[in-house]
Amino acid sequence: MKKLLLSFLAFGSLSAFSQSQPDNTYELGAKINEMTLTNAGTLIAATNDGLVGISAANSQPLFNFTDYGAIKTEEMEFVPLSPYVIVAQGGGKGAMAGLSALTGTKRAIIDHVSGRVIFKTDDLGWKQVYTFDVILPQNKLVISGLQKEGSMAEKNTAKVAVYDLSGGKMDYSFFLNEPGKTTAKYFAVTGKPLLLKSSLIIPTTQGLISKDHSGKTLWENKMKDISWMVSDKTEKEIYAFEPVNNGSNTRIHKVGSNGAELWKDDRKVKGTISNFEILDKGLAIVSDQSGGTGGVIGKKNESNIAFMSATNGEDLWEKAPKTKGYVQHFYVMDDGILFGIYEGGINKISFEGETLFKKPLKTGENIQIMAETPQGLIYITNEDANIVDLKTGDQVWDKPLKYKNAAAVASAYDAKNSRYLIGADDEIFAVDENTGNVSEFGKVKFDEKEQPDHMELRDNGVYLSSSQNMALYNFDGDEAYHEYYKSPTNSGIMKIASGVVAVASTALAMASAYKAGANKTSFGSSNNLRNYNEYGKEAKRAADMFAGIADASFAIMSQRYKATSATENDQFILTKLDDGAGLVKVNKDTGKVEKEILLKDKKPEYKVDDIGGVLYYQADNNTVYAYDLTR
Repeated sequence: MKKLLLSFLAFGSLSAFSQSQPDNTYELGAKINEMTLTNAGTLIAATNDGLVGISAANSQPLFNFTDYGAIKTEEMEFVPLSPYVIVAQGGGKGAMAGLSALTGTKRAIIDHVSGRVIFKTDDLGWKQVYTFDVILPQNKLVISGLQKEGSMAEKNTAKVAVYDLSGGKMDYSFFLNEPGKTTAKYFAVTGKPLLLKSSLIIPTTQGLISKDHSGKTLWENKMKDISWMVSDKTEKEIYAFEPVNNGSNTRIHKVGSNGAELWKDDRKVKGTISNFEILDKGLAIVSDQSGGTGGVIGKKNESNIAFMSATNGEDLWEKAPKTKGYVQHFYVMDDGILFGIYEGGINKISFEGETLFKKPLKTGENIQIMAETPQGLIYITNEDANIVDLKTGDQVWDKPLKYKNAAAVASAYDAKNSRYLIGADDEIFAVDENTGNVSEFGKVKFDEKEQPDHMELRDNGVYLSSSQNMALYNFDGDEAYHEYYKSPTNSGIMKIASGVVAVASTALAMASAYKAGANKTSFGSSNNLRNYNEYGKEAKRAADMFAGIADASFAIMSQRYKATSATENDQFILTKLDDGAGLVKVNKDTGKVEKEILLKDKKPEYKVDDIGGVLYYQADNNTVYAYDLTR
């Protein structure tokens, strides 16, 4: 039952609704070990009994999957850009590159939007699973392993099956070799299959096998141990990737639609391929190789960039550009390839191998933003910012805006005043977009030594925020308000957990889905330089893809990705209230607290769905509360 109390908060002479009772209570019946908020808005709680799915739109859990008992983090895989979570009995990483990260005899797929268990290996007689791949946007599952049904010979012969995930029914299946046939050859799937319009290509230990959509063999070749494949738009040219030297290098093969090798010799690149683009003029490739110990991407690794002929695989550039670090940004332009290095530096090279910038552009470390503007390419790093001519690399601003190595940098574009606003090192700089003239817009002094990590333009000013602070400046740079809400603990531990959780981090999801891998061409290229002010482009692309899949859960996700955040005008901060720790809902335009939710726990486990406007809070070991944040 809802209980709303009117109270005066200690940190302001204002009235706000104080809510102590949740809108929904979910008793899960087992100890909660972990909570995950999916990009579809479903909260998934891993308990000692299994997985429980919760949606605030329902008073009861969507599902309670207990078939496999407690599920560890490494036994769950959330399929990017989908309503699916894969669970496995057992854990660990796949031993071969290209295989699913999950291992285990039992597998299940749960649709966390509808709550349906749409696939379970033990229900369908799979006694052992070798590979298990969800293929989108076709919405299919390709599984390989051993199945219990059939003769003894069939039970012990590796089998591949394709299932339609919309209906959960099998489309077709086939054996990798003839059951009962004596052979010294070991048949197993070595990577992710490539699902095309009229065929399925399976990489195996004995070569590639192509089947039509009834399971009939179309062709075979001896290209062994391929981990993933990608085709051109016509599906007549297929590129296959083979990890060598324990995955430290990669061989690239080209195959025709009849299985014939189209290159006289395969091509070897150093490292693991992280980006592969099929372009009209050739093949653009980025590969990353380990340069030492430490495990910090961008610090101990180095990337290689190559451009190869699609006809014969030969290098089209006489001399590949030196990166001297990790390729953090990679964009295909009309006249060439633009790239930015984590350690600092931006360059552009034509498809013919000519350097288009007069000289490599020196920048600070960690290029947070590279985006197109009417004046050129804007870049913002931990140390500097500038706009440069995309054709020549010349500085548009006479000199870059420099600041100390900031822990956080926030920026926004003020269209009415034709300027960029950049916040770093307790100061907001205003940079004229045309001249590059820099002026001081305002000073920032956030409590607990926080740096603003978010900036946005509001109708009445410029809004900045961090974990415990929020402020608004009018367009002249005068502070309209600054509100600070003390952390529930004396340490800075809660800084990471507090604030709105960006559950729909679409750009991240898209980057994951578009990273070099099987069926990439089904989604199209993600290596397009975005416009600085072009918000929602990735979200729209995801929504359009969802809408093209004939499944109710994808339709719901499509609508969610098109939706405006239910809490776009509010900031949520975990702080100390009179009666204990709680979450405050603060209006961005006024700085006034509109709602407080008492949680009491100084280190609460909670998730905020900012699109749906819901707070999920773990009230005790077995219970989750849901609060409506929109009221």
